[in-house]
Amino acid sequence: MDTDDQDADQHAYQDGNALGGPLSEIFAVDLTAAVGVCAGCGSTGPVARLRVYERAPGLVARCPDCARVVLRLVRGTDTAWLDLQGASSLAIPLGPVN
Repeated sequence: MDTDDQDADQHAYQDGNALGGPLSEIFAVDLTAAVGVCAGCGSTGPVARLRVYERAPGLVARCPDCARVVLRLVRGTDTAWLDLQGASSLAIPLGPVN
């Protein structure tokens, strides 16, 4: 692979809304609106702002500010693995308590 192909691959991503469908299989709330803090640079923003790459096994979401991996999601036939090691916190909006 030449350098131009590698550069194109590094920039071929979707925004964090691409995580909406796969994460809805695991969580009852829309996590794209959840606000995370990057463990690398401290940047704060919604999951929808992350840069999502699909060429790895599963989905890899990176911080748009420092490019650190914030979230990994791999779906098997009957199991999903979610790695949030790159997020120091994740605030999930649930709505008011009834």
